[in-house]
Amino acid sequence: MQLLHVPSSPYLSFQTLKTHSEAAGLALYEKPLLSSSSIFCSLQQERVERSKWVSRRGSVLSSFTTKAASLEAGAAAVSDGKAESAVLKALSQIIDPDFGTDIVSCGFVKDLQINEALGEVSFRLELTTPACPVKDMFEQKANEVVNELSWVKNVNVTMSAQPAKPLYAGQLPAGLRTISNIVAVSSCKGGVGKSTVAVNLAYTLAGMGARVGIFDADVYGPSLPTMVSPENRILVMNPEKKTIIPTEYLGVKLVSFGFAGQGRAIMRGPMVSGVIDQLLTTTEWGELDYLVVDMPPGTGDIQLTLCQVVPLTAAVIVTTPQKLAFIDVAKGVRMFSKLKVPCVAVVENMSHFDADGKRHYPFGKGSGSEVVKQFGIPNLFDLPIRPTLSASGDSGVPEVVADPLGEVSKTFQELGICVVQQCAKIRQQVSTAVTYDKSLKAIRVKVPDSDDEFLLHPATVRRNDRSAQSVDEWTGEQKLQYNDVPEDIEPEEIRPMGNYAVSITWPDGFSQIAPYDQLQTMERLVDEFNQFLPPIPSQV
Repeated sequence: MQLLHVPSSPYLSFQTLKTHSEAAGLALYEKPLLSSSSIFCSLQQERVERSKWVSRRGSVLSSFTTKAASLEAGAAAVSDGKAESAVLKALSQIIDPDFGTDIVSCGFVKDLQINEALGEVSFRLELTTPACPVKDMFEQKANEVVNELSWVKNVNVTMSAQPAKPLYAGQLPAGLRTISNIVAVSSCKGGVGKSTVAVNLAYTLAGMGARVGIFDADVYGPSLPTMVSPENRILVMNPEKKTIIPTEYLGVKLVSFGFAGQGRAIMRGPMVSGVIDQLLTTTEWGELDYLVVDMPPGTGDIQLTLCQVVPLTAAVIVTTPQKLAFIDVAKGVRMFSKLKVPCVAVVENMSHFDADGKRHYPFGKGSGSEVVKQFGIPNLFDLPIRPTLSASGDSGVPEVVADPLGEVSKTFQELGICVVQQCAKIRQQVSTAVTYDKSLKAIRVKVPDSDDEFLLHPATVRRNDRSAQSVDEWTGEQKLQYNDVPEDIEPEEIRPMGNYAVSITWPDGFSQIAPYDQLQTMERLVDEFNQFLPPIPSQV
């Protein structure tokens, strides 16, 4: 009986395995990597021991068992564990449509208290955003499913929200560290109603219960001072902190160059980029659920600076039906794609008007749907030509505030729900894209918008660093040598870096930036190892 001898390292790449198997005269056929489970292999003396773990697909925050244990430890229950388990099991029937998992696994159930003798159950549902569009449904369903338990006579459900912490807080200027989501509204073409969409979207999110701010990034032609009517129309600086205090209108925080007492700027591009950077990053925004950024037209230096300085969560694209608008919008979508900013919705403004019982399309059809079709953006919203929509922008009162029950407000309500749901999905994908599995001693990678899930040896990731500390920028010479990285190295921390990379901190204090694109090209640990090895003989 011939045995396959492999190195003593517990991690084997497919290429390494193939080399040793061929040397032993054994055939090894490459198969696609499977994401449903992962195999950790080691050699003990001259046996190949195979083990297989079922992939633990994490929920948005943590596993059901962890959350259930936490609830059991913190709940002041006057009952045994069976009653508590029954309540949690009943609540686990409620599925969060954004995350695709139950509210117990999401960790939404807090302060569970049970008095089985009196048949009383009370708990709190803590959501990740006060603007959750299905919070009323959660409250209703929670009452229903718990009341169905035979011993329950009274259910008390309270609702609260603990917004998710910013993913990149430690790497941001102080003013941006308490903002959960930053949404860009862009058209790359002037005159299509981008500012109208940005302002009305912001006030829609505020009406849904979120804490919202608006940043008018157009220094050459700021629109915000015309579209809203704050009592204080001049930005004030905190003399001690040297920070900007935003003005407010109807509870929404506002910053615009037009509120700086300068009107419209006449300056060159680099100066404008500096002004935008200062206005955005030195403002005392406070804790915000959503900061809506009204992007200036174009795809030049100013737009790129914004996208690189600010960790944009998502982008909303505004267009009009004309073909010319589509051409410019397409440039903007490609810019966001290169910068790894997801475009979550397209708003086609001035799409139609109704008269004499008919719907008319004065500018033609198809620009918005073409953007959706060509770039795979999931949601399309149409805004009609309405005199009130234009007039409200000129009067300083947004349309969704002036007519909250109108047709336009309903469209913005749908857009607001879309933005809330898509931002929640994006945050969940980014926060779990790259994690370290201590049990497998491997880095698990699940890139957003990809079905591919794989494992990487930590030492392989560390050795593939392409920064100036590891590779000479002038000659390309490799300064970090293979033996400089120990085989058993483990990351101390992995943090998201925007939507395109992670920052990995190693025990030697080095912080490595690892883009998703680079991680996908690295040599992977062999998955589904049982697919490759011949059966282990019962006797040697």
